[in-house]
Amino acid sequence: MSDGGATEERDWGRIVLKLSGEAFAGGQDFGIDQTVVDLIANEVIAVRQALDTQIAIVVGGGNIWRGQTAAAAGLDRSQGDYMGMLATVINALDLQATLERLGQPTRVQTAIEMAEIAEPYIRRRAVRHLEKGRVVIFAAGTGNPFFTTDTAAALRAAEIEADAILRGTHSGVDGIYTDDPKTNPDATLIPEVGYMEVLERGLRAMDSTAITLCMDNAVPIVVFDLLGPGNIRSILEGGAIGTLVS
Repeated sequence: MSDGGATEERDWGRIVLKLSGEAFAGGQDFGIDQTVVDLIANEVIAVRQALDTQIAIVVGGGNIWRGQTAAAAGLDRSQGDYMGMLATVINALDLQATLERLGQPTRVQTAIEMAEIAEPYIRRRAVRHLEKGRVVIFAAGTGNPFFTTDTAAALRAAEIEADAILRGTHSGVDGIYTDDPKTNPDATLIPEVGYMEVLERGLRAMDSTAITLCMDNAVPIVVFDLLGPGNIRSILEGGAIGTLVS
């Protein structure tokens, strides 16, 4: 998607990048496609080098395990959600290893303590890492069942006083549409929309808890195509990429 002619750089010095677990799978049904992880890591590093933006990342785990799917199969929902949190840690460690292989210092912080492989989530420590130029990856969601990683992204963004959330999509849809563009050829992209309209119309941006948290804390959200080359940088430079929720 082109930048639509917009050139004014946004004053977003600290962002939260939200990655779904499914994005890690690429074209696979499950697991991790390392080619996609390399692509994401290179995009993050390019932004760090060009704009010096502080980047925190929240990862999902749906490429490995989904608590809701497990609950539908008869497993206790809480247990299934905890298993999903562990799946996010696998993705976080892979992304950390890839970023550091490419020269970008990175820290993983988890909402469930597992000291042998990651730091526990401590807000002040996370902010200090960001100030030192490290990428911080938040894993294990909020540490509580029944909350999605969308909500974790909104919560962490509010806690670390991020200027925006960039929510990357992975299925070829490059923003929020009036209808599902895969089934309705007349669906059109919505360039900008308010939080309340997203909630009232049930638009597919983030879950309702996450949208409400962002609204209450005035954190804008950009829904965009994660796999579009240069999209993250274009958004920060003011490009009309995806949909802005504010």
